Amino acid sequence: MRRILIIGATSAIAEATARQFAARGDALFLVGRDASRLKAIADDLGVRGAVRTATASLEVTDFAAHAAVLEQADRDLGGLDTVLIAHGTLSNQRECEESVETLRREFDINALSVMALLTPLANRFAAQGHGTIAVISSVAGDRGRMSNYAYGAAKAAVSAFLSGLRQRLQKSGVNVLTIKPGFVDTPMTRDFPKGALWAKPEDVAKGIVNAIDKGRSVAYLPWFWSLIMLVIKHVPEFLFKRVKL
Repeated sequence: MRRILIIGATSAIAEATARQFAARGDALFLVGRDASRLKAIADDLGVRGAVRTATASLEVTDFAAHAAVLEQADRDLGGLDTVLIAHGTLSNQRECEESVETLRREFDINALSVMALLTPLANRFAAQGHGTIAVISSVAGDRGRMSNYAYGAAKAAVSAFLSGLRQRLQKSGVNVLTIKPGFVDTPMTRDFPKGALWAKPEDVAKGIVNAIDKGRSVAYLPWFWSLIMLVIKHVPEFLFKRVKL
């Protein structure tokens, strides 16, 4: 039985991953904005096999509230073995281009709040000398594209932060996992046209649990996104400027 904290627990990917943990009999502490939705998910996870569930509401940009929630999770579960950070918004690129305030808010949610949560969590895990810190970033962070470079820049910041954190914590016996999903069919992307590259949250969840179990550093989900992004990252700049992505 592992003691697992999930931040952003009402997202489709996080909920599907929590179901995988529950089926194994893990204990789960769920954090999100919607208290009633968290309770419904927690009740469902209890039915699915979780030995214990608890919840806490948090607005992730309320940085002053982070410490209390992390303390509550540690206290309720009797310690933490794994953390999954899964919150975020899919930024409206056009609105970010037109408003500095919108751009800053999107960075606060998708980048700064994640780093703010990781800082005390990293110190806690380093002190205990074991555990896994897993964070959902995105393939969008691998190279800025005109269609979503505000969102991609925030995810790139998170990925770089995690790379350094992983290097720092490896001597402490703590694994840091960067999760990079491609297109995922969730409520957040319901208005997007779907195609062959789209995955279901349940498939991504299986990949997350597998990557945690194997102690991986970076997981592209599904796996073929590692090849797609390898190509995109190596397109020469003079060509990249001419394509619409």
